[in-house]
Amino acid sequence: MKDRISEIMMKEGLSATQFADKIGISASSLSHILNGRNNPSLDVVTRIHSAFPKISTDWLIYGSGTMEIASVEAKNADIFKSKTDENSIFSSNGTSEIKNRKEIVVEQFQNDIKNIVRQEVKSFEKPVPKITEIRIFFDNGIYETFKPE
Repeated sequence: MKDRISEIMMKEGLSATQFADKIGISASSLSHILNGRNNPSLDVVTRIHSAFPKISTDWLIYGSGTMEIASVEAKNADIFKSKTDENSIFSSNGTSEIKNRKEIVVEQFQNDIKNIVRQEVKSFEKPVPKITEIRIFFDNGIYETFKPE
């Protein structure tokens, strides 16, 4: 699909930045699509179709058929577009440019109740060691032994 998007850009004579502005996405998003890092989302496809209604969606998505749709199909696409524009986020001057907006991903946090593991800690008291013998060595080789009574 990225090759067909590039073909649309060449046919319309638009740079990547101009094309991204025209369809209402960021230039970096389009760059990721054109470089093959990301696949275009359904939102991007619908934005391309809104900005270029004469481009066949079958051609854009599947690569089948011709790039431009026939005049009867174009009229039907215009009728469909005008009916869907009533409740959409298009600007008030009647153009089909979509306002720039960010999609916000809402993460749902799950409150996982974790089982509390309680362990009984057993402590063993070691007996206090007792001194049984003390030896003192002197530098002349003599030593003395002391034993408690």
